[in-house]
Amino acid sequence: MDQTRPKKPSLPISKLPGSRSLATDREVSTIPRAGLPGEGGKPANSEQESGVSGTGNWIYPSEQMFFNAMKRKNYDPRTEDMRSIVPIHNAVNERAWMEIKQWERGRGAAKCGGPRLDSFSGTAGALTPRARWNMLLGYQAPFDRHDWVVDRCGTKVEYVIDFYSGKDEAKQGKSLNFYLDVRPKLNSWEGWKMRLGKTWGFS
Repeated sequence: MDQTRPKKPSLPISKLPGSRSLATDREVSTIPRAGLPGEGGKPANSEQESGVSGTGNWIYPSEQMFFNAMKRKNYDPRTEDMRSIVPIHNAVNERAWMEIKQWERGRGAAKCGGPRLDSFSGTAGALTPRARWNMLLGYQAPFDRHDWVVDRCGTKVEYVIDFYSGKDEAKQGKSLNFYLDVRPKLNSWEGWKMRLGKTWGFS
């Protein structure tokens, strides 16, 4: 993960009990945002936790924000885990965006500066049809699911991402592995065309 990306200055953030030592600085992602606040867009996320920087890119939540969000969702986070969880969260999202850019390559987004992420939502409890089928075949369930809306020069393309835990290779520095199943949704002709094109080697 590129640690040279700029950091957004810390802002006052409410600290919940048990979280006094958590950092409040935020890392700027490499993911460009389509609609800026106030432009009439309706991002499917919390603006407080995933805003936009002066670069026009999305900003990841700080350790403190991540801890607060987990508390709101009735999880039982540990302060000491945030230092490792937040970088993993950021790196996994960067990987998801890299794979989306591969899907978008050669589809016209280059003429307006490349694809941009319009909005996203996490729906861990809603299994995709592919995930259900894989489970019937004996594979593990994904630990999370995201739905991302990408702006391709004004055309909205919806993607779904299933996040899977990979095998522990028992190697130093590689105890955590993840597999991301990133693909366009089959809720539009464009999604069908992209998926079929990849299956038959046309894209």
